[in-house]
Amino acid sequence: MSKTAFIFPGQGSQYSGMGKELADTFAVARHLFEEADDALGFKLSALCFAGSDSDLRLTANTQPAILTASIAILKVAMQETGLKADYLAGHSLGEYSALVCSGAFTFADAVRTVRARGTYMQEAVPVGSGTMAAILGVERDILEDICREAAEGEVVSPANFNSPGQIVIAGSATAVDRAIEIAKARGFRKAMLLPVSAPFHCALMKPAADRLAVVLDAITYSDMNNPVVSNVEATANGDKGRVRDLLVSQVCSPVLWEQSVVAMAALETTRFIEIGPGRVLSGLVKRITKEVTTENLEDLATLKLLAA
Repeated sequence: MSKTAFIFPGQGSQYSGMGKELADTFAVARHLFEEADDALGFKLSALCFAGSDSDLRLTANTQPAILTASIAILKVAMQETGLKADYLAGHSLGEYSALVCSGAFTFADAVRTVRARGTYMQEAVPVGSGTMAAILGVERDILEDICREAAEGEVVSPANFNSPGQIVIAGSATAVDRAIEIAKARGFRKAMLLPVSAPFHCALMKPAADRLAVVLDAITYSDMNNPVVSNVEATANGDKGRVRDLLVSQVCSPVLWEQSVVAMAALETTRFIEIGPGRVLSGLVKRITKEVTTENLEDLATLKLLAA
């Protein structure tokens, strides 16, 4: 029997105006944004609806903004369509949205946690000293070898396994630059720096992981309604007792997105619905497997398509 997965986007999918149309139309979405404002003590709603691109790009803002927009959209979908998921997953930050959907912890706890997470990740590495780069068309074992050669005592390693032939590396800026040059010398010409504010999902994030662990220790975890396929293991987890450790590990570990989609497809998932701003994950899923359908839900137009 075919299964459905809800998937939730991470950083990079944000845009000014996200969630506004649904909040203007549906009380359930409006109340969710109000809950975020109350939980954080400032108008996150205003940032989502009319914030500048530069403000939305600040990691401490980006993370709660995308989470809130995603959960507001989810609330509308559940109210208006009756859609249900068998599996849940999210890309990096999106794993928190998936966990809220699963019932593992409350939205208020999640939005406060990702606000802290964004702050800690930004503060873990001095601005400019770390970066990320996309290397296209390279296999995992070859890229790992390139990273080993480029390290020279510094940190550089795979950070995101997004889809076949699209891997992102992260680390010290000088080591990432060396990795790009080595990749190009080996014939992988499509290697480019990414416009990010910090080197996420690598060992340089250890200070952020340590600080986040303290925040996650204070959260009450509840039984999960649906299993969440974790970034760290790319396997379905339904045990609330493992959520905290998986989220701490996630900060320094690569995001196994390609492997997560393959795992869900192996569990007979044939329908992937991206819930949140943008269509980044839908595009990645299509590149990972041709045997599934993808849809996205972010506004009234996509809601009408799903509800039809």
